[in-house]
Amino acid sequence: METSSYIALSRQGALRREMDIIANNLANMNTTAYKGEKLMFVEHLVKSRGADGLSPVKLAFTRDVAEFIDFSDGPIEMTSNPLDIAIKGDGYLVVETEQGDRYTRNGRLSLDPQGQLVSQHGYPVLSDAGAPFFFGPGDEKIEISNDGTISTNNGELGKIRLVRFENQQELTRDAGGLVSSEAPPLDVEQAEIIQGAVEKSNVQPIIELTRMIDVHRSYDNVRRFIDGEGRRTEKLMEATRTV
Repeated sequence: METSSYIALSRQGALRREMDIIANNLANMNTTAYKGEKLMFVEHLVKSRGADGLSPVKLAFTRDVAEFIDFSDGPIEMTSNPLDIAIKGDGYLVVETEQGDRYTRNGRLSLDPQGQLVSQHGYPVLSDAGAPFFFGPGDEKIEISNDGTISTNNGELGKIRLVRFENQQELTRDAGGLVSSEAPPLDVEQAEIIQGAVEKSNVQPIIELTRMIDVHRSYDNVRRFIDGEGRRTEKLMEATRTV
């Protein structure tokens, strides 16, 4: 295969991975607090063989070096559910799982049959003391203040723990909208919590659809180029055999 085809294939492979990411973003555009992903590309220059003159020819390959997450805040949606919370700015809820503590910005909370405050997927939400929250039968009028303090008509139950990370790009995505980190979390000093609201996904469907169309067109253009190179090579080989 000629060098031009290798270069085209490198671009086509990167476009296919970008399409996978766009499709995943669109699939999660209604997922609470979901953060969209993007692909980072670089131009990889290689000196061509035999190019030893004063101006050696360099070949440019497309290489995707990393995926990165857009951690910008999603829009806030008011729900009027007193157990729903939205986090403004930096911060993650801490939930208890069988694999240890995990972190999430999904504030769709509820009470399980035992009166325990849990996340949308049933994980206990932890307080700044590292303990779960339990509500009794007589606890009414649940209020969650801006700093995360939970109280009812019977008094305060505790304060929701919010944490942050020095480098969010090092977070690992787990199932159920959770993230984990090998680095220890840092407590958020000034929490900003909105009761009766949730953070929506920061994926912008129109932009993602536009990206999908652009990627599809680029992929198709590269495919036609590779097909054309293949036909050209076949004709060249046929001409060589007839000489």
